Amino acid sequence: MLMPKKVKFRKQQRGRMSGKAWTGSSLAFGDYGLKVTECGWITDRQIEASRVAMTRFVKRGGKVWIRVFPDKPVTKKPAETRMGKGKGAPDHWVAVVKPGRILFEMEGVPVAQAAEAMRLAAHKLSLRTAFISRESAGGHA
Repeated sequence: MLMPKKVKFRKQQRGRMSGKAWTGSSLAFGDYGLKVTECGWITDRQIEASRVAMTRFVKRGGKVWIRVFPDKPVTKKPAETRMGKGKGAPDHWVAVVKPGRILFEMEGVPVAQAAEAMRLAAHKLSLRTAFISRESAGGHA
């Protein structure tokens, strides 16, 4: 799973999610992308499952870029634990995404194959997404 090698602080607060993504909202590397259309957290396991689904479908053809990194620790208290006694231990890592953020990019495959690969990847995520390409309103860097 993806996670930072080292962090300055082990535990973080949950924070607020509002607004749109300004950075990382246009295609920078590939010809096709998967753009998220709502705020939320994407876990390290979801990112890995999506990556595997995409690369399996294109049979390791083309190139895939992952544009998000899970750098926020989420804590969890053990099951059947009474209230109090402080905050739980770090359990997993998430990436905070806002609408417009590009999660994955791909090139070197036909558009129909890329769209199907992105559709399979989107099924592994818990947020609504949209397929974009350089020809459509995907923008360019």
